Amino acid sequence: MSASPPRGILFDLDGTLVDSLPDIIDSFLHAFARQGLPAPTYAQVRAFIGHPLDWMYSQFAASEHVPALCAAYREHYPLHFHRNSRPYAGVTEVLRTLRERGYLLAVATTKRPDMARSFVDAMGLGPLLHHVQGTEGFPHKPAPDVLHHALAALGTGGLWMVGDTALDVRAGQAAGLRTYAVTWGTHPEDVLASASPDELQPDLQRLLAHLPPLA
Repeated sequence: MSASPPRGILFDLDGTLVDSLPDIIDSFLHAFARQGLPAPTYAQVRAFIGHPLDWMYSQFAASEHVPALCAAYREHYPLHFHRNSRPYAGVTEVLRTLRERGYLLAVATTKRPDMARSFVDAMGLGPLLHHVQGTEGFPHKPAPDVLHHALAALGTGGLWMVGDTALDVRAGQAAGLRTYAVTWGTHPEDVLASASPDELQPDLQRLLAHLPPLA
């Protein structure tokens, strides 16, 4: 018996499915004020979104301050992540259409698993996804580990990785997936283009053209 064809479509979360950067950056900067430390600018933080939290703080503070900064962020963000964050226009419709066409959908994010699931549910996307995969205990993007974990949970091979950063694109390439980069998120178009995604688009509509209904 031949193996069933791959059906997995993977999505990054922040900056890809949800416009969440203001709430993330506000919480990131709040931690500096909480610890009485000089803070970076909004633009400086934005450039590093998609990396692990501790690594991000290590770019702006001495190593001895990083644990306290992470703790302050993780206290503040769960209380405020819904303040301004919303799914991008058309996201709900695209996810619903892909499900109806027979594809299996998962988030593959650098967020910790518990926070990722809470955030997805708060944004109303939980019923549209088959799995939410966070990163904990294994290498983060651009390593493909989180993508492999997501596909294992779906029980299928993967077709596309959709993201808004060069890290997402490189992770998808490392996992052997086609890559779709959206320009409405974190990285500007020229940075995304330098990673050579298969598609570089202002929204998700072009993805549907690549994924007709499965027989």
